Amino acid sequence: MRVPRSLEVWKMGTVNYLDALKLQEKLVSDRKTSKIADTVLSLQHPPTYTLGKRRTDHNLLIPESELKKIGAELCYTQRGGDITFHGPHQAILYPIISLRDIGIGARNYVEKLELTMIELAALYGVRAFAGQKGETGVWVGERKIGAIGVRISYGITSHGLAFNIDPDLSYFKHIVPCGIADKEVTSLRKETDSVLPTEEVIQGQLISCFARLFGYSNLIWKEKGSILSDNGEN
Repeated sequence: MRVPRSLEVWKMGTVNYLDALKLQEKLVSDRKTSKIADTVLSLQHPPTYTLGKRRTDHNLLIPESELKKIGAELCYTQRGGDITFHGPHQAILYPIISLRDIGIGARNYVEKLELTMIELAALYGVRAFAGQKGETGVWVGERKIGAIGVRISYGITSHGLAFNIDPDLSYFKHIVPCGIADKEVTSLRKETDSVLPTEEVIQGQLISCFARLFGYSNLIWKEKGSILSDNGEN
């Protein structure tokens, strides 16, 4: 009999990007030594532009000194991918999982992240698809609705996906999203005729899609308060 695969789901609320980055680094270290099980962080960020390890600063179209005026900050990361935006009203998942344990490679992992967002969009009658070669993420026509940027270290994943529920799309005008010029960014709110439930419900649906596609049948939910307590924080 196949043993049910477990996944801890940490519901974090809104978390500063750098704080989330530090947490991911700790969890990756713990996952490498099997101190923790496979875990996914579900959260949002204050307005933040992030650059991947390619350091394509030229795709930031606003002087860095002007970012405070629009209420945003810039962070550098070691994930793959180009510049992107994270902010309120996105559903963000950062999986800290062992690809070796679940028996998939990097390409299949990214494909499953794309399918996670495609299946979520389909719940609301939106036909989304994975980008063509050189066009990462998930698209609705020529408009991008979901971004992917991952890091894999010794088979352990970090960073992940960001799906646009209803973010302020004006923030994307200050960048070349994911380094792809002449493409628009869209959101679930703009693309669907359905009445949307609360963002918490949509985030839960995204997690359910992720868990099913990756074969996790036992979800262990943790709220922010219990997470801080478990980690010895006040």
